[in-house]
Amino acid sequence: MKIYALVGKSGTGKSYKAIDICREKGIETIIDDGLFIAGNLILAGVSAKGQPTKVGAIKTALFKFEPHRNAVVEKIKEINPRSILVLGTSDKMVQQISETLELPEISEIIHIEDVTTAEERETARHYRQDVGIHTIPVPTFEIKRGFYGYVMETLLGLTGKGNKSEEKTIVRPTYSYLGEYKLSTSVISDIVIYSSKGIKGVKNVDRVAVGESPQGKIIELIAYLDYGVSIPEVGRQLQMQIASRVKAMTALNLNAVNIEVRTAK
Repeated sequence: MKIYALVGKSGTGKSYKAIDICREKGIETIIDDGLFIAGNLILAGVSAKGQPTKVGAIKTALFKFEPHRNAVVEKIKEINPRSILVLGTSDKMVQQISETLELPEISEIIHIEDVTTAEERETARHYRQDVGIHTIPVPTFEIKRGFYGYVMETLLGLTGKGNKSEEKTIVRPTYSYLGEYKLSTSVISDIVIYSSKGIKGVKNVDRVAVGESPQGKIIELIAYLDYGVSIPEVGRQLQMQIASRVKAMTALNLNAVNIEVRTAK
C-alpha cells in the first residue's frame, strides 16, 4: 500500500484538487476530513464538516473518536487499496492521521503550492473565508446521504470549467464562518403553495407541515382538488412538482411528500 499526502492550509483548495492528483497518479482512495473515499463513494467515516463545533470538526478530521477511527481502520483493511491520498493542513497533521489509521509510512508529500496557481488558491480562499463554503471530492448524490439539511450545489470547477464525470460538491458546514444555516418552515411552506399553482385540478393547498426524519424532511399538506379529476394522477403530479421545486430552491433532502386529498368546496 502506497501512501501519498496533500498538504495545504485551510481554504487553499485541497479537497478540490485531490481528484486531479488521484487521476494523475493513479491513486485509488482518499482520506479527507474524517472520510474514507474510494472512487465516487464514501466507504467509511464521519465528516468533520458535519460537526456542530469547530473543535469537534478538528477532532473528527484527526480521527480522535475511537468508534470513528476503528470503523475507518477496518474498512481500509477490508478494501486494502494499493494507494491512499491523505489530506491535511500540515506535514505533521498528515503524519498523525497516517499513524492513527495504522497506515504505512507516507512515501510522497505534495504541497498545494506546487500543484496550484496563486490565483486558484485565492479563489479557494474566497470560497472558504468570504462565502463560508467547503468542498468534498465526491458527487452530490453521494454526499446527500450523509449531509442531511446542509446547503449543497454542484461545482464543475472553480473557474467554471470541468467535466461532469468529475462532479464535486460544495458543503456549507454547521460551524460556517457566516453562521449556522437554517431554513424557516414558513419558507418551505411558501414554496409548497407556490408549487401547487398551475397544476390543473388543484384548487389550493392548506395546512403545510414540515417534519424531520434521518433521511430528510417530511412535508405534509392538505390539497383541495376539483371534483371529477383523477386523484392518483393529480396527486402524483403535485407530489413530484413540490419535491422538485423544494430540492431545487433549498438543496434540502426530502424523504416524503404526504398529501391528504379533499374535494374543493
